[in-house]
Amino acid sequence: MSRKKKHEHVNHERWLVSYADFITLLFAFFVVLFASSQSDKKKQIQIAAAMQTAFTPMGSFEAHSKTPPLTEGGIAVDASVPAPIALPVPTTSAGETDTQQITARLTRFFEARIAAGQIPPGSVTIHTSPEGVVISLHEIGFFPSGSAEVRATSIPMLAGLSATLPAGPLRIEGHTDDMPIHTAQFATNWELSTARASAIARLLLERGHLAPANLSAAGYAEFHPIASNATEVGRAQNRRVDIILLRRPAPSQ
Repeated sequence: MSRKKKHEHVNHERWLVSYADFITLLFAFFVVLFASSQSDKKKQIQIAAAMQTAFTPMGSFEAHSKTPPLTEGGIAVDASVPAPIALPVPTTSAGETDTQQITARLTRFFEARIAAGQIPPGSVTIHTSPEGVVISLHEIGFFPSGSAEVRATSIPMLAGLSATLPAGPLRIEGHTDDMPIHTAQFATNWELSTARASAIARLLLERGHLAPANLSAAGYAEFHPIASNATEVGRAQNRRVDIILLRRPAPSQ
């Protein structure tokens, strides 16, 4: 008589083993993603700097712009968007450093002369331009109206300025307002502006160490104003002699 076959017990929960393995793998995957997102930012900056250093000599990348993003009257910056990793780039070139030092030294020089009463306040302004440092000598402190004769009271200051100016090319420009002039000495503002520029140039050469080959003088009459000629204040700003400390050209590679 044959034995009856026993019915095997079927485990209906075997799928839980596979499900648990899947959950474990999924958890490990998210742990790896989280760990990657929290990596050391300093290492990222070092890697970015190394990549920039490697590619810069080859000219593969252009230098980063030094102009800050516009926040007024331009494109607004969204603070909610995270900023990209900043690459370490030089913020000031050697030429800019020299310009800042020269400007600071000249500013101290003129402040001391104004305090000593050699020139009136507001008679000298300093600014920089693409050509270099510009020293504006306004008529109020250096010339009588309609004259190209330098005021005697300002000559000691100009002598000291000549000794303070750095060696290098200079251009001296005479400027006037748009009021016409017609005298026995000056037929137009062209002659007046040129004569004033020449007078300052001659005085700087006589009282200082400047090389004549590095100096030039020119007159521009009323055609290079820095303020409106519609007001007396603007016209006073335009009556000036500019001493421009020209930037030296970059050395050829």
